Amino acid sequence: MTTLRVLAAVLGFALAAAAGAQDGAIRILIGFAPGGTADTIARLLAEPLKTSLGVPVVVENRPGATGFIAAEALKNAAADGRTLMLAPDAVTVFAPLTHAKLRYDPRVDFTPVSLVATYPFALAVGPEVPAKTLPEYVAWVRGNPVKGAYGVPGVGGQPQFLGLMLARASGIELAHVPYKGGALLLTDLLGGQLPAGITLLSDFVRHASSGKVTVLAISGPQRAATAPGVPTFTELGFAAMAGTGWQGFHAPAKTPRPVMERVSTAIAAALKAPEIGERLVPLGLEIVGSTPDEFARHEAQQTARWAPVVKASGYRAEE
Repeated sequence: MTTLRVLAAVLGFALAAAAGAQDGAIRILIGFAPGGTADTIARLLAEPLKTSLGVPVVVENRPGATGFIAAEALKNAAADGRTLMLAPDAVTVFAPLTHAKLRYDPRVDFTPVSLVATYPFALAVGPEVPAKTLPEYVAWVRGNPVKGAYGVPGVGGQPQFLGLMLARASGIELAHVPYKGGALLLTDLLGGQLPAGITLLSDFVRHASSGKVTVLAISGPQRAATAPGVPTFTELGFAAMAGTGWQGFHAPAKTPRPVMERVSTAIAAALKAPEIGERLVPLGLEIVGSTPDEFARHEAQQTARWAPVVKASGYRAEE
């Protein structure tokens, strides 16, 4: 078969898949319970995507195992553009770095579609901790080593390693306490059962404004508009702790390129709508909306950035 005929066959398959998607709904898999960041984004995008793609868009929550259940479902889905997964970096960057055995390989089983948004993480302390600044917190932990625990939303993600980096850089002992999401972490932090936590800045903002928690630092490259009084780790001398989390769409591997590009274009257009920004920006999200190639490069850069950190920590997740 000539090169021209091969290209024609591939294009024909892609167009057929795109046309076939008109007959059934597009599923957006979310590996976490309703109410989280990915779930919120997906439900906001469902209606504009339905309008632009011309098919129903259904958000399907598959919570459990830090997003792995949804990832496995994506791996096993048909590569026809009718199944997508919206997930954080913990699922496609950190899981392969921290697990010796996974039932999916993002580089083999998935294809990037669009980077949706990025966001900073934050370190905050609860009402039982007297510290109002990061140096005061470090000094407090040094004087109260048995209280050097910090909650994280899940196991083996960026918040966990930010805590490990802080402990190493400041010479204190900190133990991570994994939670099944930021909401449960926040409940214990507010209740005084947990001294500190590292999760999305947006999880802390409302409670910080009322004085119930104190946000000490954020991981972003600059101060956040939603918390302008909170310094970055870099400002405080912890430049190695700079980093942002993100949410992005993936499709099953071998999804035809024209189908991916059509979906990616629809996502980017939806994210530009003022009403979407009005809902997401107050959550501390920086809206992106990338092409598949741009997202692939970003994901590769993030893997390269965090691989040596994970290796140096010696951490391996329990299988």
